[in-house]
Amino acid sequence: MRYALVLSLLAAVAEAKKAPLSAVAVVRGTAEGSAVSGTVRFTQTGDGLEFVGKISGLPAGQHGFHIHEYGLCGDSGKDAGGHYNPHDAPHGHALKHGPKKAHAGDLGNIVAREDGSAVVSGTIAKLTLSGGKRWVAGRAVIVHEKADDFSQPLGNAGGRIGCGVIAVSP
Repeated sequence: MRYALVLSLLAAVAEAKKAPLSAVAVVRGTAEGSAVSGTVRFTQTGDGLEFVGKISGLPAGQHGFHIHEYGLCGDSGKDAGGHYNPHDAPHGHALKHGPKKAHAGDLGNIVAREDGSAVVSGTIAKLTLSGGKRWVAGRAVIVHEKADDFSQPLGNAGGRIGCGVIAVSP
């Protein structure tokens, strides 16, 4: 009986090691009474860091979507600091140009439909959840009030209306 239990536990540990590392950011509005809410799941893959999620309660239209330096959402999202930028790169679009030619956290824009919902997805090359030079676990996802126009230095996306900390999940 004990032998079977030990084998079962060893099999479970081996299976867990095969599973890709993942994290979730629970996004909430930065203002009191805000309807902004959603989740973004991050999964570490061989191609980089894949993300997928849904956010609701947004004003219809485009909104800048970025990973910011710190995993803090206080002070209307300002505590999250600036865009995550480990290479001191210019502002841009990391999904199109890579994390060395744009801030690694510059994920472009999401589009909220008339009902306020937006779907987000993509893969960020060369980012990881933990380890290495470009890790994002413990940092924050920010949804901005306006579209990112990709201008320098930060894209004119306005205030921060949604924030969620990227937390590793089992």
